Amino acid sequence: MGKSSKLPKKKCCVDKPRCDRCPLRALAEGTLPPGYTVKKRRLVKVDASLPKGSRKAA
Repeated sequence: MGKSSKLPKKKCCVDKPRCDRCPLRALAEGTLPPGYTVKKRRLVKVDASLPKGSRKAA
């Protein structure tokens, strides 16, 4: 079984073991795309030009 080339899912489904597209797994492996992070099990786009309170979920 190979690694998925798709983007991670928008929300973690909290399955054990983690699925191949889990954002938590991608964060741990360091395979998240540039400009993304995970907060509260959700994939979030990070933009340095936005103030902290106005960031949107991906």
